[in-house]
Amino acid sequence: MKITFLGTGTSQGIPLIGCQCVVCKSIDSRDKRTRTSVMIEVGGKNFVIDSGPDFRQQMLREDVRLLDALLFTHEHKDHIAGLDDVRAFNFIQKKAMPVYATERVQNAIKREFAYIFDGTNYPGIPKIDLHNIINEPFEAEGIPVMPIEVSHHMLPVLGFRIGKFSYITDANYISEKEKEKIFGSDVLVLNALRREEHISHFTLTQALQLIDELKPKKAFLIHISHQMGLHAEVEKELSENVSIAYDGLKVTF
Repeated sequence: MKITFLGTGTSQGIPLIGCQCVVCKSIDSRDKRTRTSVMIEVGGKNFVIDSGPDFRQQMLREDVRLLDALLFTHEHKDHIAGLDDVRAFNFIQKKAMPVYATERVQNAIKREFAYIFDGTNYPGIPKIDLHNIINEPFEAEGIPVMPIEVSHHMLPVLGFRIGKFSYITDANYISEKEKEKIFGSDVLVLNALRREEHISHFTLTQALQLIDELKPKKAFLIHISHQMGLHAEVEKELSENVSIAYDGLKVTF
């Protein structure tokens, strides 16, 4: 399995528009963060989890030429806004893009991208094939996937486990039942927004405590805010099995 971190930033990305803080003005490329998304290469398939506003640039940066499916965690704009750009893959692959999402997320997609579904079939619109998922195991293009339901304040969000890879974004609570799905992971990706308390995201301390509890072989932190601090400085605080992910990072296991 190969994991490519397409984006590792929070909803506004880093740098933030107009911000003059040390992180936003950093010249370290690891402090430049597009909206959070990950690509998974497994079993001869390429999956992307969430297509945020930077989806097009991420696909170009990584020279992605084949995409087998999109999986969505939830419907917030920083996770779905780039869906229109699957048009390029429609053209190259000569087929609709399989999209796996809950009914609630599908309804949001239908609202946000109404022109795809209004029946006019306007030339050049994205072609997507919606697949309904719930919090039960399913197959995405033949690859087994285990959903992990977490809470993003009051909003249910799905994480995903594929093999020994577990991915959790936009969460501040995971029930004991759902934690059971994560145990035994070789790689765990987990959101850690900043150091201060937040209403809907794990803090750095909370994420590290959860990693200690779940005991993956390796953990990577994502959905990072400029309030976290400089990448190079935060890395010095972390144990050997924990790293802050950065855009373009590739992990093979």
